[in-house]
This record gives sequence, C-alpha cells and structure tokens, in this order.
Amino acid sequence: MPRPNKQSGFTLIELMIVVAIIAIVAAIAIPKLVSARISANENATISTLRSIATAQQNMISSVTIDTDLDGGGEAGYFGELSGGTPVRVWSALGIGIGAAGDSAQPSFLSKQFSDVFDNAGEGTIERNGYYFKIFLPNRGTGGVVGGLPERGSGGANPGAYPDSQNCELMWCCYAWPKQINRTGRRAFMINEIGDVVATRNNIGASGGAYDGLNRSPEFDAAFSVTDDMSSDVALAAAGLTAQDGMTWTPVGN
Repeated sequence: MPRPNKQSGFTLIELMIVVAIIAIVAAIAIPKLVSARISANENATISTLRSIATAQQNMISSVTIDTDLDGGGEAGYFGELSGGTPVRVWSALGIGIGAAGDSAQPSFLSKQFSDVFDNAGEGTIERNGYYFKIFLPNRGTGGVVGGLPERGSGGANPGAYPDSQNCELMWCCYAWPKQINRTGRRAFMINEIGDVVATRNNIGASGGAYDGLNRSPEFDAAFSVTDDMSSDVALAAAGLTAQDGMTWTPVGN
C-alpha cells in the first residue's frame, strides 16, 4: 500500500519571522560595525600624521634637501620623503629637481607613501580610508607665507618651488575622510609643532564638510590668518578663528 508523501519546510509566517529577526539584528549591528571602522581609521590616521611629523624632522635634521646650501635641512613632500621621486637640489640656475639617483635613500617614509595621485593638480595619497596632503611654504610677502601643494605626480612642482629658508622652519599636512560618515568623520592637521589638531567636520559647516575629492582643505584651513601658514593654528580654546570656519581642537595623546 503506497504511503502518502510527507512534505517538510517552513511556512510563510515562519520565513517572515526569520527575515524580521535578521533585519533587526542587522539594524543593530551594522551601525556599530561602521562606528568601529570609523574609530579605527581615525586612530590610524592620527598615528600616520605623527609618523609624517617624525619623518619631516628626520629629513630636516639629515639635511637631505638643502636648496640654498646654507647647511639647513628642508621639509619634503610625500614623493621626496618616501624616495619615490628625486628631491629638490641646488644648481647654478636655481632650485631644480634632482636626477634619477637623487632620492632619499634610505627613505623617511615607507614606499607606500610614494603612491601619490593627482587631485585637481595637487598631489594626494590615501591610507586607511583617509586622504592626505602636504603643503610647503612659499617665500612669502609682507610677513604672510602661503602654502604650496605637492605636484600631482609626486614631489615638488618645477613651476612653483617652495622657499628654501621657510622650508627649514615650517610645513603642514591635512587628512580628511575618503567618504564622510563611512570611512571617517573628523578631519585632522599637523604641522612643524608636532601636535595633531582635529575638527568634527560637520556637514552643515560653511562650505560643507571635507569629504573625499568633493572638498579638501586649503593650506590655511586650520590657521588663524588668511593665506598665512606661518600664523598660529586657530585653536578654539585660544579664541582664534580658523579660515575654514570650523572648530579645531588638539587631539589627546
């Protein structure tokens, strides 16, 4: 006598319950995972900025770049610090780019920092969900010192070399999220003083947030005087106003 086939499986209601449970768990877990990722990226970025500051100090003290032959070392761009591009050199015709063998050996930063790409004509690198950009000082006029970005392909721009003497004294580097609220929230800056400062990088701020290639910091963004990277960092606690209109505060150790 044939036996009736028994069919097993989930009912529609059971499937709907399982889907609802998965949705609830995802709604709770995903924001926490994103928040953890953002926190990890920001901490890594702060550490990277401090490593850049150490690399600049070492490059200056080693006198790897001395374009006025006065015995004082000068700060460099990512291409120069990583050995990815020849450094600036002195010549009878003025400052120039060295030959193929005139690169920092050993380098002051890892070769990963030589992966410079062109962002609107300015050299930028990416690490840990953040973009980084170095500015070196120009000669300055009337006590106001402007900032010059790295060439899009890395190293100094032959059309606008930074000033020899001012490069012995100052530089700055900014870092901002590749995708705000996904790879990071805050934007950061460090200069020759060696202290990392940060802004909450609010989307509603004047001019908008620093967000990937949509908007990146100008050289004077965190400084107290327009177009002057030799001025004080505009810390909110000191009652100073930053040129980007945002609030900048020190990052704890």
